[in-house]
Amino acid sequence: MRKPKLLSVLRITLLWVAAIFVIVPLAWITLASFKTPQELNDPGLVLFTPNFDSWASVLSSGILDAAYRSLVVGLVTVGISIVVGGMGAYAISKYKAGGSVTRFGILAAQVLPPAVLVFPFLTMAYALRLNDTLVPVIFAHLSFVLPVVTWFLIGFFDAVPPALEEQARVDGFSRFRAFVLVVLPQVLPGIGAAAIFGFTLSWNDMFYGLILAPGNAAILPVAISGFNTFRGVQLGAMSAAILIAVVPVVIASFFIQRKLVQGISGGAVKS
Repeated sequence: MRKPKLLSVLRITLLWVAAIFVIVPLAWITLASFKTPQELNDPGLVLFTPNFDSWASVLSSGILDAAYRSLVVGLVTVGISIVVGGMGAYAISKYKAGGSVTRFGILAAQVLPPAVLVFPFLTMAYALRLNDTLVPVIFAHLSFVLPVVTWFLIGFFDAVPPALEEQARVDGFSRFRAFVLVVLPQVLPGIGAAAIFGFTLSWNDMFYGLILAPGNAAILPVAISGFNTFRGVQLGAMSAAILIAVVPVVIASFFIQRKLVQGISGGAVKS
């Protein structure tokens, strides 16, 4: 009885420590976004009169336009990744396409540094006159979102009992109809979690956006970096912009936390 109780206390303690490491920086950024430049010199200042100058500066700087562009890039990237990655994950799970090499090699692109891949994308963008547009950014994001989404979905397709699809075939369903009406509904929660996870990866990326679309088509992380000027960091404005970027991701993470662990670990369960 003593050992389980000790483990429970240890687990709760670790959870509280992790929560503190997450909440304290977020709380500090929130407070900083409402401070004046003079008050920002006192990081420990908690009680003060809120000032909205930083928020007014951020909202008038085009940050919402950059957020909209990030939203477009994320939705298009996730849409393509779910369709293509879903078909690939089903083929790997159901028919063992490519064997274990494909199952594990699908994440090979994650090993390569982004700097290795960005210059081919940049060269193609200039050749096709698409530089400083969202198109090359979308293709660049597909290079790391698509493999992760595919890996994520393999585990969910593995979890669907083969007997369900076999019974549907016995009942006269075609292979495609059995997939749509029987298999797909079983993995819809996983598809939703994979979509949110892939969107988060795209939403947070700065490197590809900074190289491929640094000007008029700048996405949100690139726009946030613009508050680091030659005069120094506009700490209040940057804090407000960071909150605009972080809050949607934090909210989305609450909806996928259980499915996230299942999907990431499930891709390697079967061989």
